[in-house]
Amino acid sequence: MDFSLVLLTIGVSFILAVIAAPLCIPVLRRLKFGQQVRTEGPQSHLKKAGTPTMGGIIIMIAFTLAFMKFSVINTDFYVMLVATLGFGLVGFLDDYIKIVFKRSLGLTAKQKLIGQLVFSAIICILLISNGHSTALGIPGTNLSFDWGGIFYYPFITIMMLAVTNAVNFTDGVDGLLSGVSAIALGAYAVVAMQATSLSAAVCAGAMIGAVLGFLVFNAHPARVFMGDAGSLGIGGAISAIAIVTKSELLFLVIGGIFVIELLSVVLQVASFKTRGKRIFKMSPIHHHFELSGWSEWRVVISFWAAGLVLAFIGLYLNKGL
Repeated sequence: MDFSLVLLTIGVSFILAVIAAPLCIPVLRRLKFGQQVRTEGPQSHLKKAGTPTMGGIIIMIAFTLAFMKFSVINTDFYVMLVATLGFGLVGFLDDYIKIVFKRSLGLTAKQKLIGQLVFSAIICILLISNGHSTALGIPGTNLSFDWGGIFYYPFITIMMLAVTNAVNFTDGVDGLLSGVSAIALGAYAVVAMQATSLSAAVCAGAMIGAVLGFLVFNAHPARVFMGDAGSLGIGGAISAIAIVTKSELLFLVIGGIFVIELLSVVLQVASFKTRGKRIFKMSPIHHHFELSGWSEWRVVISFWAAGLVLAFIGLYLNKGL
C-alpha cells in the first residue's frame, strides 16, 4: 500500500484545518456560539465561558475534503463517510440547540439516540450489501468466532454508540481529545495498511490531519472548542475504521483511554444511584485529576502518553510491530 498517499492525506487535511480555523472562529464568535461551562466543574474552567465552540465544523470540513480527494470510492468509503458525517450531524444539532435555544442539554437523550441509531442502521445496510464478514477476531491470537448477522449487526450498532459516546466524554480539557484521537487514529492507520484497506488508511489519515490542525487552535489556552459536532464525528470515524478493518475488539486496547473515560462515567452514575456515593470527585475521569490538583497540561500530557502506550500495545497484539 502507498504509505506516501496516507502522509499526503494527513498533510493536506492538516493544512485545510489550519486555513479553515481562522476563517470559522471569528464567525462562531460573531454568532455568539460560545461555550457554556459547568459551574460544578473545575473552577479554572469558568474563564473559558464564551470561548467559541462548534469548532468541530473545522474538523469535518478538512476531513471530508481530504478523504473525498484521496480515497478510493467503494462501500467502505461510504460506510466511513456516513459514520463520520452522520454522527457529526447529530452532534452539530445537539450543539446548535444548546447554544441558540439556550438549552443546557441540547437534544434529549431519546432524540440523540434515535439519530445515532438511524445512521448506524444505514451503515449496517451498507455492510450487509457488501457481504461484510460477521466474524470477530480476538486481538493477539489467531482465534475468531462468527456470530452471524443476527448477533453481529446489533453488536456493531452498540459498539458505535459506545465508541462515539466514549470519545465524546473524553472532550473536556484543552487539546485532550485532539491528541488522544490522533494517536489512536495513527495506530488504526497502520492497522488499515496491514489489512490493505486503502480507504480506511486514507480515512484515518484525513482525520489525523484534521484533528492536528484543529489542535493548533485548541491547545491550552484554547481559542476554540470542537463541541459534539467534532467529538461524535471523530468517534464515528474511529468506530467505522475498526469495523471495516475487522479490528472491532482491538478498539478496547487502541482506544483504551476512551474506554476508561466511558467506564468512569458509568461507574460514577451506578455508584451514586445504588450507594449514594461518588467514586470520583467528578466524571469523566480527567476532571477527577483536575480536581485533585493536576494542571490541564499535566492531565493532557499524561493521557497522551498513556494513549501512546496503549496504541503500541494494540499494534503489537495486531502483529503490527
